[in-house]
Parts: sequence; structure tokens; C-alpha cells
Amino acid sequence: MSRGKSRSKSSQRWLNEHHSDDYVRKSKEQSWRSRAVFKLLEIDERDRLIKPDMCVVELGAAPGGWTQYVARKLSPNGYLLAVDILAMDAVEDACILQADFTEDHALEQIREMLDGRAADLVLSDMAPNFTGQSAVDQPRSIYLAELALDMCEEFLAPGGNLLIKAFQGAGIEELTKNIRGKFASCKSRKPSASRPRSREIYLLAVNKR
Repeated sequence: MSRGKSRSKSSQRWLNEHHSDDYVRKSKEQSWRSRAVFKLLEIDERDRLIKPDMCVVELGAAPGGWTQYVARKLSPNGYLLAVDILAMDAVEDACILQADFTEDHALEQIREMLDGRAADLVLSDMAPNFTGQSAVDQPRSIYLAELALDMCEEFLAPGGNLLIKAFQGAGIEELTKNIRGKFASCKSRKPSASRPRSREIYLLAVNKR
């Protein structure tokens, strides 16, 4: 059979899971852009991350489910900057920046758009384009997580928090150690909407030193 008429077992399994997924159904019913919003919602309800007057920087924002959620929780005095390499439709009460966060120019753009503001919270849902080869994918995911951690040195206010996507595997212990060197504590979160077989976790870094 040609490639156009066949699917790998893994892609077919993903499609079957997606179409039967309660979080996919609920995201459509509630007009969220992605099921990922329920991951942030659960963590926020548990840890009380987002407060009305915050300045929030969100990395890896597309397609915008997290952006929608955060924007709705902020007051008119709050500020949300959502960054992604992909183009993203506008979200009310959010500033959107299309930029490659791995490039220095993106940091310059973030600096310009924050215009002197210090972030109270940095959210990162960034992940690499997965190849299916852990020897390639895991280092890429750790690299993105480290970039998000590094940007906190300049853009996150003292006492601020960081929520960052990571994947269990090589490098995660060193990443956690680095976080603990810069924050008062680091907690691991595995929200219900994160598929059980996924190695995905979220690291919550609390109270930047």
C-alpha cells in the first residue's frame, strides 16, 4: 500500500485516542482551542498560580488554549505576552509574538514588548518536534526547558514562579537541580489531562531567589 493509504500503528492509536478523548470533547464544547488547557487549569486550581494583576509570559503558546485561560483570569491591570514560533490567531486581552524562542532576536522582542515590566509568572509548554527517537527528542526537550529557565534570570521578578513542561528521562535530574538552585522549591505535577503513557510532566518552580 502507498503511504497515502496507510498509517503507522502509533499514529492510528493516537487518532483513536484523540477521537475518544473526553478532554478533546470538553475543549470543543467549552470553546477552548486545545485539550491542553485542562492541564493548566488543574495545576492552577491546585497551586493558585494565576492572580488577576499579574504579568505573565507564556512560551510555546500555539494554538492558544493556555492563552485563552490566562487572559480570562487576568484583570485589566494584568498583562499577558504569548510567544510561539507558529502563527496564532488573536486572543482577546493577550499580546501575541510570533518568534523563534531559540534565537537571540526573540529575547530582544520579548524585552521590547514587556517594556520594563517584570514577569510574575513564566509558563512554558514548549516541546520539540518529536522524531520518535528518544536519543534525539529528550535532549531537545531538555534544551527548551533550560532556555525557559535561563530567560527567567532577566525577565522573572524575584519571588516569581515558573511552570515548565519537561519529559522524564535523561537530563531531568540535572534540570531539576538547576531549578532548585534558582528557586526556593521545585515540584513535579502530572495533571489528569496528560495522557498516562506520556513521559510528560510539569515542573513548578516556586519563589525565584
